[in-house]
Amino acid sequence: MAAGETQLYAKVSNKLRGRSTPSLLDPLLAMGFPAHTALKALAATGRKTAEEAEDWLHCHRNDPSLDDPIPQEYALFLCPTGALLDKLQEFWRESKRQCAKNRAHEVFPHVTLCDFFTCEDQKVECLYEALKRAGDRVLGAFPPAVPLVLHSSISYLGFFLSGSPADVIREFAVTFATEASVLADCAVKPCTKQLHLTLAHKFYPHHQRTLEQLARAVHPGHGCQWTAALYSRDMRFVHYQTLRALFQYKPQNADELTLSPGDYIFVDPTQQEEASEGWVIGVSQRTGRRGFLPENYTDRASEADTWVKHRTYTFSLATDLNSRKDGEGGSRQNAEFHPPQTSMSLSSLQAPQATAARRSVLVVRHGERVDQIFGKSWLQQCSTPDGKYYRPDLNFPCSLPRRSNGIKGFESDPPLSSCGVFQSRIAGAALLDTGVRVTSVFASPALRCVQTAKLILEELKLEKKIKIRVEPGIFEWTKWEAGKATPTLMSPEELKEANFPVDTDYRSLPWACASARNTERKGNGSW
Repeated sequence: MAAGETQLYAKVSNKLRGRSTPSLLDPLLAMGFPAHTALKALAATGRKTAEEAEDWLHCHRNDPSLDDPIPQEYALFLCPTGALLDKLQEFWRESKRQCAKNRAHEVFPHVTLCDFFTCEDQKVECLYEALKRAGDRVLGAFPPAVPLVLHSSISYLGFFLSGSPADVIREFAVTFATEASVLADCAVKPCTKQLHLTLAHKFYPHHQRTLEQLARAVHPGHGCQWTAALYSRDMRFVHYQTLRALFQYKPQNADELTLSPGDYIFVDPTQQEEASEGWVIGVSQRTGRRGFLPENYTDRASEADTWVKHRTYTFSLATDLNSRKDGEGGSRQNAEFHPPQTSMSLSSLQAPQATAARRSVLVVRHGERVDQIFGKSWLQQCSTPDGKYYRPDLNFPCSLPRRSNGIKGFESDPPLSSCGVFQSRIAGAALLDTGVRVTSVFASPALRCVQTAKLILEELKLEKKIKIRVEPGIFEWTKWEAGKATPTLMSPEELKEANFPVDTDYRSLPWACASARNTERKGNGSW
């Protein structure tokens, strides 16, 4: 490090020592970390504890960008808490379940007060001071209730803030921008136009009515304590996709990433030419290293999952003053400036949603089968004298998989028709729109059911991540097969050879088969 930079960091360190709170930089410097990397670690972890910054530095010891002077990007949001936040989170959950994921789900409920801006690592504490000064200035005028007016259009749904309360909030944003410019030398652009809390954005037009109905359950009159929160993100990966590791992965080659469950990986979709099918190239948020990783070990994460929460300024409700003891009054006691004790991202904000999520079983009927359209003698219509298959009608399948007992085996185990294939894909596309998360798949050994399951998985983009467990206990005997001998079905090995993603290691439970023989339900099923 140059001598000038060393003197600069020394000045910053002395300035921090002069404050009432102990410096977080000193312990890191005492451990031998350079000042510029120590400050970088503190900024990346929200300046919470020296221990967190130390852990970050150890994880990033092989990060090629560790010494690069790349600052974090910061933004200021006004976030609801209390009963209003509970209702908003319920809307988030139900809108995603009923109408699929939209852009609003990428971020937590908030009102944007300042656009993202950069701040040098050694000046981050000055932002905290700017936040406190701006909050103290408007504290006495902050509205006890913030009126929210629902607005809906073909691609946007949200609450608008207007009137004098909105003016006070805008004044707070402008004051913060001014203080940040003076104290931290940051170019901050405050939001001076229409303030809004987005509920849904860039959704399918036919979902607008459903989203409006769900939004009416969110009453703006719900109790709320508004909090101004300062967040940061890594500016290098703003336009990247964010993946979350689901499983542990140990590299087999030097150019692969180590994955632990919960790791976040930044992936640029435009730079995947070098990756083989099923693999992606990404940068680990935990270590800063770049490398290959198996895509089926990950899932898509939300944009704000990797954001770091720094400091907050809470504007208490006016009614809170009534519950205070005599002598505790005073405008400054009506606000709190919080240095958070632990790191918080979108994952922690949405923890109640994850806890409330229910597991369920989705039962899907197979698509249209050939013998129900062309009758019991359908096989005779598509067989040549030498036992080969040909397609006499466009609704017949394009081809048939190979099986050990030859084409005759399809007589008691018919495939889907072309319309059945189309129906299955449409069902998969519909499930994709709902945002449903599938974790495991069970299917009857009937070919039509395995086909249906495979086609749905393809539409869900899960055919390489989830294997079909062929369960004989799901096979039903009471309708089409009633009174017949046991049909000869394709084995899991045969299905796998025919390019069906089946789990050949799965073994059925004996009681499931016994239960299937006694069932009174009709038709075959999958899932």
